[in-house]
Amino acid sequence: MLPVPLRRSGNPLHLRVRVWRGRVGLGLVASLSVLAGMTDAIGFLATGDFVSFMSGNTTRMAVAIGEGDMSMAIRLVFAVLAFIAGNALGVLLGRLSGRRALPLLLVIAGLLCTAALLPFDTRVPALLAAILAMGMLNAAVEQVNGLPVGLTYVTGALSRFGRGLGRWMLGERHSGWRVQLVPWTGMLLGAVMGALLEAHFGLKAMLFSAGFATVLGLLSLKIPRRWQRDYMPR
Repeated sequence: MLPVPLRRSGNPLHLRVRVWRGRVGLGLVASLSVLAGMTDAIGFLATGDFVSFMSGNTTRMAVAIGEGDMSMAIRLVFAVLAFIAGNALGVLLGRLSGRRALPLLLVIAGLLCTAALLPFDTRVPALLAAILAMGMLNAAVEQVNGLPVGLTYVTGALSRFGRGLGRWMLGERHSGWRVQLVPWTGMLLGAVMGALLEAHFGLKAMLFSAGFATVLGLLSLKIPRRWQRDYMPR
């Protein structure tokens, strides 16, 4: 049942659609966060570098510069640039495909397959392919019913949750802050799965990430196009 204040503010049918659009969107956010966490854990354990956690890579890059380890610093510079490029390409592909998730997720799956199948002695290209994919993933969902969400990083989500908790403790009853735990929980569960897969398959565990991205892309066909356009960057 919808809260009474919502019934008074608009058409009940419109509000029911909004509720379901939000639920489906959060389900998609959770699933994509699982994919991000899985891929990040596999990439980190297999190569020693983060695939989606650019705050960590930036700190490591700064430390490498301070210690004079220019080889690592240069590698991490390329990692950050690949993530930026992935975000840009994700927006471009999303626009060109009419803001549909399937083409984007299929390209992501292809990049993850490339990362998994490259020889291990070329792990830097594999790392960059996976980072490019994770950058693109952020274009799959940017907001749900006006609430900003992040898929491959959770610092912002935890910050928004903490600030919302503080306002709640002060007696303010704004909605939305609780859902910020959805991407954090998804990434946590995905990272656990990724760690288990990497222990058995090494970098080839990225094939599981690629398969999961493909499945999510096919499932996205069940989401109304109008909702997908609302989720993805404008």
